[in-house]
This record gives sequence, C-alpha cells and structure tokens, in this order.
Amino acid sequence: MTFLQAAAFAESHETKWPRDIRAHLEAGIFEPPPDNAILGPVAPRGAPNGLILHKGTRVAGWGNTRQVDMTFSVAKSYLSLLAGIAVADGLIPDLDAPVTEGPEFQSPHNSAITWRHLLQQTSEWEGTLFGKEDRIDRYRSLASEFAGRSAHKKGDPRPLQTPGTYWEYNDIRVNLLSLALLRRFRRPLPEVFAERLLTPLGGSTDWRWEGYTTSTVTIDGRPIQSVSGGGHWGGGICIHAEDQALIGQLMLNDGVWNATRLLPEGWVALSTTSCPIKPDYGLLWWLNPNGIYQSNASPASYFAIGAGGNVTWIDPTHDLVAVLRWIDMAALNDFIALATAAVP
Repeated sequence: MTFLQAAAFAESHETKWPRDIRAHLEAGIFEPPPDNAILGPVAPRGAPNGLILHKGTRVAGWGNTRQVDMTFSVAKSYLSLLAGIAVADGLIPDLDAPVTEGPEFQSPHNSAITWRHLLQQTSEWEGTLFGKEDRIDRYRSLASEFAGRSAHKKGDPRPLQTPGTYWEYNDIRVNLLSLALLRRFRRPLPEVFAERLLTPLGGSTDWRWEGYTTSTVTIDGRPIQSVSGGGHWGGGICIHAEDQALIGQLMLNDGVWNATRLLPEGWVALSTTSCPIKPDYGLLWWLNPNGIYQSNASPASYFAIGAGGNVTWIDPTHDLVAVLRWIDMAALNDFIALATAAVP
C-alpha cells in the first residue's frame, strides 16, 4: 500500500453533496423552511481534492489543492484555536469562569455558562442570535441528519438542562462563542486568525471568513462583522487544502512552528481531552478514544470535520496529517486504513 493509492481512493469517493451548495441548503438539508433561511455568502463547491503529510512532508495529493471552498464546521476547530490565543493573551484567564460579555448571558440560566461549556458544546444557551433561535438545533442528530431519521424532530422544543450537563451540536451556540471571542479581542477574528496563525505558518491570503448580513455588531464604536462557526446558513471560512494542512501540522507540532510557539503550551492537549459527557469530543475537535469515532484511526487521532465531507485528520501516532475535501464520509474510515498502512 502507498500514499498515492490512498489519495486515489479519496479522489474516487466523492461526496454525494451536489456542486450547487445554495440549492442544497435551500432544499432543507439541515432543516426545512423557514429555519433554513440563508443569511451569509454561499459558493458552489469544486471537485474533490486533498493532501497527506507524513512527518511534515507532503507525500501525496489529489485534485486542485488550492481550490478555495466552504468548509462548514471545520471553522469550529479554528474558533478553538482563537480561544487558545485569547487564553495566551490573558483575555480569557479562566475557562471555567462565566462568560459575561453582552446581554446574551444575563438571564439566570445563561449566566451560568462558562467558556469551557461553549467550547465543549455543553452550554445549553437559550435565546436568539442574529435571527436564529437556539431551538433550531435542539434534538439535532448528526448520525441521522442526512438520512432523515431521528427519534425526535430537529427543532422541536426540548427542556433545557443545567449548563455543562448536556451535549448538543448547536450552530447558534457556536456562533455565540465567536461573538464572545470578538468582544474579548475587540477586533475582527479573521484579522487575528491571519496575524497569529496563517501568516506565521506561511499560509496564503486566498481564504476568507465571513458572517451574516445580520451579524454586524459595534465594538468601541466600530462596526465589525461577527463570523460564523460554519456554513449552516452561509458564511463561515472558505479556504484551500494547503492552508488547512498547515493548521493541521501546527496542531501535530503541539502549537509550535519554526521554534516559535503560536498556541499556548498545553492548549493542544487540552483541546484533545475528552469532554466528560461526550468522550469523542474535546474543545471543538472530534476525538477517537478506543476508536469510537473512526475505528481504523489510532486512538490518539483527532479531527476537524465539516459537512459535505470536509476533513482534517491528525494522527500523532503515525505522524500524519491529511486534508480531505468533498469525500463521501462513508469512505473516510477506509481511507484512514489505507493511509495508515502506507506509513513506512
């Protein structure tokens, strides 16, 4: 088995998502109207592409790896990186402190929400943000999302639990984290992302990270758009595989690049520590203890995952980073087996 064979396998197993992403969203892939109303930019996707790094060296690639596309929830993992920078800068002295910025955290229920809750998706925040109610993603089931089956109907009312005691994948609450980080940095998050991460990594300027027509807020008298943590309703980060591979390699390097620490010491380990009530989830990264997420991946593996088959797989055991754009997620586990078997 070779890395090139793994690459050919990935290229030949394209996502079932159509190229016209706007039409796909409007058709109700996530939820039916009116909750699926698009608020941010949406772009058609390109063909499958990706690359594999072994020990920091590119060993295989397929398709156009400089094709800039939407990444959906991969942006969540990038928000986690920005949270780490906020910790390094002293802007978040304690992840277990309540988040106090803004009226969104002032109700008796919401006032108990901490930064860790937002990062682990256990906040149980209640409210409406930028025109989207948190209840839209209540009872969301990632396993059944694209099959149309669930024990409950997505968006149905659900009794809220105490913050920190219930895990739910909820895009409105992730967008709230983005807004809270913006209020701490007091500058556009894409500026921080470029200055503190992609520029030091030697990345491109081809990417863009956007929010919604409804998500502009005023910070120190300046209007700033709060970016979204995915493309659920448009927006999010559009980026190519080569920049994503640099970010993956930074994680594999424990946040250090060319002898310079870009992420605070211990942040990668903390980000990849299991949430007590969701073992395969860390701080906005998917984890693999005992192979419960992808059985062919090492237990130390972790992932940034976006809808439509957008994956960054990081495997410290085998010194691998792989970025896959628009793969059929049903084929991901087999790709992992092929890539792992190719390690000398």
